[in-house]
Amino acid sequence: MLSPAVIETTVRAALAEDAPWGDLTSEALIPASATATAELVARESGVFSGGEVFAAAFTLTDARVAVDVRAADGTRFAPGDVLAVVTGPAGAVLTAERIGLNFAQRMSGVATLTARYVDAVTGTGVRIADTRKTTPGLRAFERHAVRSGGGANHRYSLSDAVMAKDNHLAVLVRSGMSVTDALRDAKTRLPHTTHLEVEVDRLDQIEAVLAAGIGTIMLDNFSLADLRTGVAQVAGRATVEASGGVSLDTVRAIAETGVDVISVGALTHSARALDLGLDVRIDEA
Repeated sequence: MLSPAVIETTVRAALAEDAPWGDLTSEALIPASATATAELVARESGVFSGGEVFAAAFTLTDARVAVDVRAADGTRFAPGDVLAVVTGPAGAVLTAERIGLNFAQRMSGVATLTARYVDAVTGTGVRIADTRKTTPGLRAFERHAVRSGGGANHRYSLSDAVMAKDNHLAVLVRSGMSVTDALRDAKTRLPHTTHLEVEVDRLDQIEAVLAAGIGTIMLDNFSLADLRTGVAQVAGRATVEASGGVSLDTVRAIAETGVDVISVGALTHSARALDLGLDVRIDEA
């Protein structure tokens, strides 16, 4: 998802937003001959993500800037660790500083929060997955960060898989079709490679959905007791996903009910930016 083309397009847009007519401060105060060395330093512990994106902010500002990313995405770090070193024309380094930091801080924040959820379910075999609750325009970046933190990605977009939620099922019921028949009919019109997932919010909905031969059933906002009952009822006939009411305080107990996947919107919509700093030294003028 996070291809070089996606990185370039988005980073260029961010740079243009931040300095649409140039960096007046650097142009007024920094000699053209000045060079700088800058270190990306961790101010707190976390999991790194966005190395390529951080580097692109500088190299797309000025091709003469060199970036040595020293921490691979997914690397855990401690306060004081140097994650990347930037060298080049001082004006360009200062112009790109904020955009490079914004991406690295945001992506590392998502990766760090994801890692906390993954660590919380260690030993259960449960997969922690993200959702489509991402920042518009930054989905590829945030989803990459989830993977840096050890999580998994759900469907990337509405075009990737069929996911029938409560509102879809309500329309079917009002149209007079049974849920089972409607889902079976949908399967006949889908490519054989397309995955079909259905969300339910009550135990009594499970059998009708399973009868259609769906691949994944989402148990949405179920109590722990109902999750255990639902897993037993599915009995391996589909992948079981739990969603809703998931937090760091609850995720372990949810995992221990026997579900296969836990989707967590908070990974992307509630992660805070990590505290990373860029320590800049002007080498000469």
